[in-house]
Formats: sequence, C-alpha cells, structure tokens
Amino acid sequence: MTVSLAASLIELALGSGFGASGDAERNRCTLEGVTWQATPDGAVELRVRRFEATALRLASDPFVLEIGRIDVHELVAQLRAEAGVPRLASIQAGKAEFTGLKLHGPLVLPPQIQKIREASQGADAAAATPGGAAGHAAADAWHLAPLGEAEGTIRGQITDAHLLFDADVTVPIRRGQIDFNDATVEHVGPDSRMGVSRMGIYVDAPNGRSYLYQFAAAALAGVVFEHRGALLGPWVSERGKLQLQAFAESMLRQGRRGPGHGLTQQAGLLLGRTSLSGEVQLGEGLVAVPGLQVHLEGRNAIGLRSQSVGRGLTVEMASLTARDAVAVWQGAQMGFEQATARLELEILVEGPAMRFVLHVENGTAAGLRMDLQRRRPDGNADI
Repeated sequence: MTVSLAASLIELALGSGFGASGDAERNRCTLEGVTWQATPDGAVELRVRRFEATALRLASDPFVLEIGRIDVHELVAQLRAEAGVPRLASIQAGKAEFTGLKLHGPLVLPPQIQKIREASQGADAAAATPGGAAGHAAADAWHLAPLGEAEGTIRGQITDAHLLFDADVTVPIRRGQIDFNDATVEHVGPDSRMGVSRMGIYVDAPNGRSYLYQFAAAALAGVVFEHRGALLGPWVSERGKLQLQAFAESMLRQGRRGPGHGLTQQAGLLLGRTSLSGEVQLGEGLVAVPGLQVHLEGRNAIGLRSQSVGRGLTVEMASLTARDAVAVWQGAQMGFEQATARLELEILVEGPAMRFVLHVENGTAAGLRMDLQRRRPDGNADI
C-alpha cells in the first residue's frame, strides 16, 4: 500500500507513468509519518514527514527522468475531488536531497517540443504542451545574464584540417566578450585569423576566407563587425567582437529551425575533426528560457570537453548554486527557493538530430513547491 500511494502521488504530480521495471529493485518508495485532514474549502491535506524513493524511472514523452535516490522531508499535498476522482492540486516540501538523477531526450527548442508531442500523442497532447498558453506567450523569453560576466578560455585542436593543417585554436573570453583580435589559429606556415563579418564567423587562412557559421540575418544583437583599413583596402584592421549574452539571446530568439542551423558544410567537416576543452567562470543573474527561469548565484565554473565536437560535447559544473527557480510543464508550475548540485550535461549529435543527457549528483533543494492547474480553451487557469 505504501508503494501504491507513493506511485499515485508521483503520477498525479508529474502526469508521467512509471517506466518498465526490469527488476524488483526499481521504483521503490516509502512514506513515513503520514497524516491527512479535510480543509474548510473541501480539499484533503496530506502530510508526509518523509518520502524516500529509489531507482525511479518516469516517462513523459519524449523525455525520460531516472532518479537513483530522492529523500523528501516535510511534504504537504492538497488533493481535490473532480467528478469523484481525486486530483492533486499542490505539493510543498521543506527540503529534498537527491543523487543519481538523469534526464534525457531530444535537444530541441521549446516550439519544437510541441510538434514532437503532437506527433507522438495526437491532437489532445497540444493542450499539454510545456507552459500551455503561458508558454506560448513567453516564447521569446530568453535571458542569459551569467554570460554577461563570463571569464575563461576555450581551446580547440583540429586534426588534419583541409585548410588549416592541424590547427590549435585559442579563444579567450573576457568580461563576457570574445574579441577576435585576441583569438589565435596556429598551424604550420603562416597562422590564420578568426573574425566576424556581416555574413558570419570566419577564418582567414593563407589560401582565403572560409565561413564557419553564416548568419541568417545581419541584424544580430551583441556583434561588433570587422573593420577594414582605409579606402576599403583588403587588410582587416579590426576582427570584430561578440558580446556573449546579447549574441546568444539574439541567436536563440531567431533559432526557430533548430540546433546546427547556419553551420557551413566545411564547418561540419572541421567539427568532426576538432577536439575541444575549456574552463569558463559564469557571472550571477537570471537565466530564463521559455517555460523556465532561475537565478544563478556565485561564480559558477563550467568545464567543456569533447573528443569530436561534430559528435557531441560535455559540459560539467562541479558545484551549481541557484535560487528562485520557476518552471512550467504540462500545466503545472513548480520551483524551489534554493538549490545546489553537481551537473554534467552531454549533448550528442546523431546525424541530423541531437539529444541531451543531464546528470545531477549530490543535489539538495529547499522550499520546493508545485501547483497543478489545467487551462481552459480560453487560456485561463482552472484549478
């Protein structure tokens, strides 16, 4: 009965089903100190002193969440009856500790998630798209404040490059900006130079200019384009700059056609032979994407590594500190007041498609909350 009640709470809360449990050790849940009482407004308040779960696997197409262990303290849930069926209205918890969390699925921009869900679940899935009406209203809500104060260096090594001959690339990041005058591309013979023009990001090699990434439109924020010498001469006097926060936000707002759009064919070949490493210190501030916002605190350090950028990239954060998170998913709004964790994000390239795997270890969160609400066709909330 304990497992059944815990499973029902999870499925009610997340709108997800348990995955196939290959053995008896999967999907184990225990509850301690359970009490309940009716409230004056007709709801039932369920209190749980401690909820512990091990080896959970939850699926909400197209995403899968696996949890090695989660320990929740002082959980309070409110249930309301609709047509005689109990429905979870809200959950709060004082504290949660978790490890072995793994979230994976396709790497797509939020508008594309809706298309995937509609294709896999039919027309009824459209109403359960992340964020509902609010998600559509915030479709362009991109804000990446921590990039504005980023500091670090990214290094790449291109092996047997057709144009660059085993090149070593170094790109410094200072005060949230890439200055291509400081970027270096070293190889046998005269070195090449990187820069940014109105057409895109390029490499000037001894045998000519090649574009790594071409802009769909020149009207991009956060870009200082190259300048040439007097009388429109061939020599570039200023290679250009990228202000990372403004540039990334602008690219994401325009990125309706998905990851990888804009890469040239030559760049795709080079990325397949390029290894990458880097260390970047992010600043503080708000991170907001459609359906999610959170404030990062402190100088969160990230590490980048890849044996072949064309096949994927790994991003590591040894210690993430965040606060005031709010997320919207399938009509539910959830969040926390404070959290710390160790993160590892894998981005995998599989032909034209991309997917991600997010690993979370040694995580703690305080002030957790979840409010579940359904939206009527007019877009208003209906609890």
